[in-house]
Amino acid sequence: MPKVSVFDMTGKEVSSVELSDAVFGIEPNTAVMHQAVVAYLANQRQGTQSTLTRTEVKGGGRKPWRQKGTGHARQGSIRAPQWTHGGIALGPKPRSYRLALNKKVKRLALKSAFSSKVLDNALIVVDRIEMSEFKTKTMVGMLKALGASKKALIVLPAVDEKVVKSAANIPGVKTACVNTLNVYDVLNCDTFIVSQDAVAKIEEVYA
Repeated sequence: MPKVSVFDMTGKEVSSVELSDAVFGIEPNTAVMHQAVVAYLANQRQGTQSTLTRTEVKGGGRKPWRQKGTGHARQGSIRAPQWTHGGIALGPKPRSYRLALNKKVKRLALKSAFSSKVLDNALIVVDRIEMSEFKTKTMVGMLKALGASKKALIVLPAVDEKVVKSAANIPGVKTACVNTLNVYDVLNCDTFIVSQDAVAKIEEVYA
């Protein structure tokens, strides 16, 4: 079982905790993590881009010149794609980019992401992450005390408005709850900061 130190918000080591092998100690599956990241990024796309075809561009109803005898190439409309201000041939139209992953793949990808953070020594467990007031300065102090890098993901067992809003203005810092975690955010952060209660909840859900 992986064993990690538990710190308080001032960066002082207070205890240690043994992590579940089934969640934090598996061999990371790179292919599955890649699949999950591709699906996540694809699902963020709105797919609302749209161009006008020759039938949708205003004008061009009359043949610009007669078919034969002018020396010009034959043309049927000034809104054909080869004309300036003409329609777009084979341009993008609204579509869904959604990719689906089955539950087992999602779970394996998340567990692989957790395990990779343990292997990289990028997981920091904090006994309690809580704020008495909305204060960005306090959050910055906690991150500095824990030696967190520029990109940090703070995981809470449940939504805590004071923690979420105190971290909201810090560049590169994101907050998430156990039930909203995704592979992209876990892999994209340099430091994975998890409260001890959140660790227990992650193990309960994914073990």
